[in-house]
Amino acid sequence: MSSSPRIISLLPSATELICALGLEENLVGRSHECDYPESVKALPVCTEANIPDGLSSGEIDNKVKEILNDALSLYTVKKEVIKELQPDIIITQAQCEVCAVSLPEVEQALENYLDHPARIISLQPNSINEMLADIKNVASALNVTATGDTLFEDLDDRINIIRHKLKFIDAKPTVACIEWLDPLMVSGNWIPELVSIAGGTPVLAEAGKHSPYVDWVDIRLADPDIIVLMPCGFGIDRTMREINLLLDQPGFADLKAIKNNRLYIADGNQYFNRPGPRLVDSLEIMAEIINPKQFIFGFEGNGWIKFSV
Repeated sequence: MSSSPRIISLLPSATELICALGLEENLVGRSHECDYPESVKALPVCTEANIPDGLSSGEIDNKVKEILNDALSLYTVKKEVIKELQPDIIITQAQCEVCAVSLPEVEQALENYLDHPARIISLQPNSINEMLADIKNVASALNVTATGDTLFEDLDDRINIIRHKLKFIDAKPTVACIEWLDPLMVSGNWIPELVSIAGGTPVLAEAGKHSPYVDWVDIRLADPDIIVLMPCGFGIDRTMREINLLLDQPGFADLKAIKNNRLYIADGNQYFNRPGPRLVDSLEIMAEIINPKQFIFGFEGNGWIKFSV
């Protein structure tokens, strides 16, 4: 492999990682979802979604299930574009077939297709520690170990600042993080861990496990102190368009979180849904939400808002 490998990232969090490692100039292609930093939008797009734009949450869920039930893919890999770009390395994921192009899809699409073999790196983080480990592994694979170590230490320090500041605070409010509105899903994987580090007690989902579907009655019975909406792939404005799906639920106004004005909307697309370096930004957002007297990182109004009913 050359000292300046040509890299295609098919995963937004991986694109962010490559740039954080100082290798943006090595990126020659991206997925249709890679949009941070802003400059990567100029790169050739190597994938496309097979779900139409403009669908509601319920319609998206139905379409996803329909496609997967037919053993089809949610994404199309643009083989011709990738072949033209002649990558040395392609980064994809094996975490979730709904979230981004998966490892088997890339392998199948490119088998015996490229003019020279490309190394495929697949990421599958389910926790903060696994995201941090990915930083070191990718940095090593790309021969920028020292930069990876520096990035790792910076992120780890930011995490430990929050842990340390909350060391002697006993109150740990219950927090429900909503990953999808129709049907209802609660955020799993790394999100319960973020809640715990930020001083809360996650409800209805377990750290390191996939996000579960829940019934509205489950949320009513849990009666969380805090509710954070972070639908997968949605920014704040997009979530606001469908917030009535939650507001119209029976007994919504009787929940503790609503009575105490502790309903929040976070930018799931830019932060919580992406297990890359900005997962630590997501932790800081969660700390601001759960413990506003202890933390002000400056994300309010952009990364999250308080929604008053």
